[in-house]
Amino acid sequence: MRSNYFQILLALSFTVLINTFGYSQDLPTPVKAIKAITPETSFFNPTISVDSLAAKEITERAQDTILHDSVKHKKEFLTDIVKYSAKDYTSFNRAEQKLYLYNEAEVDYQDMNIKAGIIVIDYSKNEVYAGRIKDSTGTLVQKPVFTQAESVVEPDSIRFNFDTQKALIYNSKTEQSGFNILAPIVKKENDSVIYMARAKFTTSEDVDNPEYYFKASKIKFVPDKKIVVGPTHMVIADVPTPIAMPFGFFPLTDKQTSGIIIPSFGQDSDRGYFLQNGGYYFAMSDYADLTVLGDYYTNGSYGFNVESSYALKYKFSGKMSFRYESLIDSEKGFPDYSKSTIYNIRWSHSQDSKSNPNSSFSASVNLGSSSYYQTSVNSLNTGNYLNNTLSSSVAYSKSFTGSPQVNVSVAATHSQNTTTEVINMSLPNISGSVDRVYPFAPKTGTKSGIIDNINFQYSVDAENQIETTDSLFFKPQMFKDAEAGVQHTIPISTNFKLFNYLSLSTGTTFEENWTFKTINRYYDEDLDETVTETVNGFDAYRTYNFSASLGTTIYGMFDFKGEGKDPKIQAIRHVMRPSISYSLTPSFDQYYDTYEVISTDGTALETYSRFEESIYGAPNENFSSSVGFSLSNNLEAKIKDKDSTATEAKKITLINSLTFSTSYNFAGDSLQWSPLRISGGTSVFDSKMNINFGATLDPYALDNTNSKVDVYNINNNGSLFRLTSANLTLSYSLSNELFSGKSKEDDKGIQENLRGGGRDDDLFGVSQDFSNNSFFDDKEEDEDEKDKENDNKFYNYKIPWTLNLAYAVNYSNSARQNEISSHSLMFSGDVSLSPRWSVGASSGYDFKDMGFTYTQLRLERDLLSWKMNFSWVPFGTSKSWYFFIGIKSSILSDLKYDKRLQSDKSL
Repeated sequence: MRSNYFQILLALSFTVLINTFGYSQDLPTPVKAIKAITPETSFFNPTISVDSLAAKEITERAQDTILHDSVKHKKEFLTDIVKYSAKDYTSFNRAEQKLYLYNEAEVDYQDMNIKAGIIVIDYSKNEVYAGRIKDSTGTLVQKPVFTQAESVVEPDSIRFNFDTQKALIYNSKTEQSGFNILAPIVKKENDSVIYMARAKFTTSEDVDNPEYYFKASKIKFVPDKKIVVGPTHMVIADVPTPIAMPFGFFPLTDKQTSGIIIPSFGQDSDRGYFLQNGGYYFAMSDYADLTVLGDYYTNGSYGFNVESSYALKYKFSGKMSFRYESLIDSEKGFPDYSKSTIYNIRWSHSQDSKSNPNSSFSASVNLGSSSYYQTSVNSLNTGNYLNNTLSSSVAYSKSFTGSPQVNVSVAATHSQNTTTEVINMSLPNISGSVDRVYPFAPKTGTKSGIIDNINFQYSVDAENQIETTDSLFFKPQMFKDAEAGVQHTIPISTNFKLFNYLSLSTGTTFEENWTFKTINRYYDEDLDETVTETVNGFDAYRTYNFSASLGTTIYGMFDFKGEGKDPKIQAIRHVMRPSISYSLTPSFDQYYDTYEVISTDGTALETYSRFEESIYGAPNENFSSSVGFSLSNNLEAKIKDKDSTATEAKKITLINSLTFSTSYNFAGDSLQWSPLRISGGTSVFDSKMNINFGATLDPYALDNTNSKVDVYNINNNGSLFRLTSANLTLSYSLSNELFSGKSKEDDKGIQENLRGGGRDDDLFGVSQDFSNNSFFDDKEEDEDEKDKENDNKFYNYKIPWTLNLAYAVNYSNSARQNEISSHSLMFSGDVSLSPRWSVGASSGYDFKDMGFTYTQLRLERDLLSWKMNFSWVPFGTSKSWYFFIGIKSSILSDLKYDKRLQSDKSL
């Protein structure tokens, strides 16, 4: 048995301590202020004599006893106006001192309102009685409705005393903070305390026939504060259960309150039994909170999570979390024993754009151990199990208005590959720019011509780049290898029309790059190897280039309609955007040096640049003069709409941006043509299916060693082009047309995927934490939908469903390998078998490796006031299952049962 007795005893001691001294969610008792002792209230107040001559003389008028009548006035029975009404009659019996109101009777007194079939006001006892009356069939109708302040009670009958504010209520029904309470006898002491006997309370909407309820011998109810119950047991479907408690306490408040979070328990095949996600919630203020959770496993593994949310209306909002896990596999002495620690830090911050239009601050941080999502035992990470990239960005920007406007930003970025464990950081990155300036533009009117459109900009980018690994993260060595640099860029350009149909733009760009580290490379004869030394110190280089582009847009229309013709395809429009570009980059060989390398073949000169390992790389060594060709095509069609009432034809996209591009280098001595690249996409089935494709065609042939040679493929007994690569991706998302499921914005599991850097769909599974009440979907059904559902409970001819497909295939043939490099199909779907049963699955199949990818099966049952979920990963390294059943209401969220079984990674 994998257990650690010391840790178990420690956990039990902690639990007893919490139960003994914890106050749960009870509101603190207000401390009564102690009044200061004054001379008038002091016990030791001395008697001070006053000279009789100084005393005020009592006049004859003051001695008149008629001014103060010795007979006390009797307190009035009613201190406010009583308004009453009835439909049939209002009668006052002087002998009985009673007022009778019959049929739809109503009484208003101060903050109290009573509506009933019959109301009797007894002036001799200062009481009011309200009850039901019989209709023509003898059925008791018009039950009383008693309202005082915000409290509403619907009993069979009620007696209320105006003087003492006490009441006896029989067979009452009331709702308080999500609780529906039913009691045969209720004694109302005042506005703040109510006592009940043999009462039932439930969160079920069906109060008359609840699917479950708690039956308590006695209840003390303080509106908007708390409910305290005596011995209570749980009843499900009118069947008593052994679930009972000697007493209970339920806080009732609209404000945030601190309290204990009950952990869930389960078993891990590698780490033993555990308690997970237990801790404490701190309601720090109306603007921020704090949640502290912990996990403990009987083999000694543990983890804790600290999470805080904050928000300031019209200003900003955010969420921060830090999770740490210490995981132990197997036991000491076994060969497979291991101990590891993983962590994850996440922070998201967004600013309201209206709070400060000229400056903004944003953050999206997700960093931690590379193996975090793969080894973490937290079920929240299910949807990110296949995620292999972590990225972060924290940025502040400010704009200085004026002419021209100046923009400044400071940012820190982070990118982490969890497979290679390589981390790239930009810490910090400072950027500045000046808006585009037109020095020759007219002060009024539009710009036209080559001179008016001359413009320039200025931008500067200062960056400190760090490349490290998991093992060196935030260690001194990480900062020693940092690379810093500054880049200044000034682009100058202009554009104008040529022959009214052609658009010509031309420009030049000047760049100056500063670096603080360069290299010196030489050949060491003693070591017989090339040595590269790092030279610290400021250095810089400058580059420039020229570019020009000429383009236009050509429209073509094919009209299939004619006299007496009404075809389904009425017209096809073809839009072509051809363009020719030219770029010239000089050779900056002045920044290159040579060194001699001695070998058995003799002495050879090697060329290198001292800026090769700088942050912005080395300048161009070879002169380049190339022209580029590009042709973009769009095809759209007008088809006859199926709707006969439609007045216009329906537009659909046949091909979206079918692009052909290549270039020719005049300065190259060989292989002057670059490969022809083709890309495009389309959507079909009312844009439900998106198709994207691409291919690369090379005009040059390969030799016997599969190396590219300066010979056209067609001259080597081949085709005009040689297909070197191709790709096809397809995504299909559909559902039954009447299905109204959860949107991505409302799905908490999808949002957790996105926070962890995962996908915005469920193709890789959904993050789930059923024990967390925030993952519940408390959507209120429309009344119309409820009525439709109640029309026929035995047969539901509408079966809501969703289906998502993602297909991808890649072909490689750059060196005659002629292979499918990747070929996979991902799919996910959900089906509602009945209004309250739904099943879902996420999986995929790799056609190249012939195996299923990460698979997750889901089952959900809506039990009205309860919710049941089951999640199962049937195979793979993350094989596990998780079952949960619990009450939806947040006030009873701790009443739950969940069971999970983690994967046995030793197998």
